Amino acid sequence: MHILQAIVQDVQARSQLLPLLRSPLLGELLAWLFLHPEEGYSVVELATRFQVSASTVSREADRLTETGFVREDRRGNMRLLRADLSHPAARPLTDLLALTYGPAAVLADRLAPVAGVHEAYIYGSWAARYAGEPGPPPRDVDVLVVGDADEDDLAEAARAAEHQLAREVNIHRISSASWRSPESDPFLATVRSRSLHRILPD
Repeated sequence: MHILQAIVQDVQARSQLLPLLRSPLLGELLAWLFLHPEEGYSVVELATRFQVSASTVSREADRLTETGFVREDRRGNMRLLRADLSHPAARPLTDLLALTYGPAAVLADRLAPVAGVHEAYIYGSWAARYAGEPGPPPRDVDVLVVGDADEDDLAEAARAAEHQLAREVNIHRISSASWRSPESDPFLATVRSRSLHRILPD
């Protein structure tokens, strides 16, 4: 019961991607840690990444370490957090997080090394659920890449992301000039009028 109390959501801050969670931030933190289990991240790093206060991340970290999902290492005054893969629920939780909050973490990793990617956004149903709009679970992930990246490189990144996320990833590339003038492209104007989740630069 104690573990359930630590993760059950406040209904008014409901995560639309994974409604079992207390808040979207909890989903973001867990996904980032469990999809990068080899790394340790400071409270300040995580607060900067998710654009919240360090005290907010610290409170979530207290709950997660108490329940055993996350462990912490101390280096002087620095508190480093990482997923605890010895937890009995680590594997199913990782799979669940990959399906829900995983696209932001995975696609940031896959697209960052690709030359010519100036900006990248997730749009469509995943972005809408992330933003808190109710609706059915997203079946695929739509990505908008701004820049002049090679289409083959983007396709390779999409295939690698699909393997990790267990769902289809669709990447649509546009030029920087088009991004600056969305009124000239009905598709782009529609995309920009709806929910967008920026993944690069972070």
